[in-house]
Amino acid sequence: MTTSVQIIPMANLALAFLPVIAVIFILYRWSLQAKNAAYSVARMLAQLLLVGYILASLFQAESAWLVMGVMLVMVVTASWIALGSVKLYRKPLFKYTFWSILTGGGLTLALVTQLVIDLDPWFETKYMIPLAGMIFANSMNSISLAAERLQAELVRDVPYDKARSIAFNAAFIPMVNSLFAVGLVALPGMMTGQILSGVSPIIAAHYQIVVMCMLFGSAGLSTAYFLVLSKSIFTLEKGLQD
Repeated sequence: MTTSVQIIPMANLALAFLPVIAVIFILYRWSLQAKNAAYSVARMLAQLLLVGYILASLFQAESAWLVMGVMLVMVVTASWIALGSVKLYRKPLFKYTFWSILTGGGLTLALVTQLVIDLDPWFETKYMIPLAGMIFANSMNSISLAAERLQAELVRDVPYDKARSIAFNAAFIPMVNSLFAVGLVALPGMMTGQILSGVSPIIAAHYQIVVMCMLFGSAGLSTAYFLVLSKSIFTLEKGLQD
């Protein structure tokens, strides 16, 4: 198999935005959030171009401290974004979200990078940063879904233990669906990227199995830890509403 990756010229890259522009036009015509969608696309473009330059610098620096600093920024940012659906007590919940993502995601990341893949050096940037990004983002999404659903159930006067179980189950629906669909409906990002870069599909499948396991584990551990830590905050909120 070839090991070269086809370069995408800027003119060709611009063509990828044609369906994006079409969708934004539909949102505008239907009086939906076209401005917000356009802003999100522009922000995505800026962020990805910026992170490309940052990662290029990190790969050259080969510094463990820089890698740890980047991952800390990831966890802080993910913790704040995860609480976007929470209306009250967002600041007190932030520390619980931070420790939940750091603990559940961090332990999973350490297991995968140090024992499964066995990185040398242990902080090898080209593995550590992408894997950390996938883990922390997945934990962020699961906690966000759990927090939103937990609030909704408590408003309906559902007992906390039952509301917690419902919230945990709801947070895991996307994860479980992705496990059912992987390989049948779609090839996930890492596997697709490796195949496009010339890696054997068998090797790519092994890496994707590791990725799916780490995403499932980190999401579950982070979400469960968050629901345990935040019980006092959510029960206090429910008491005030009553």
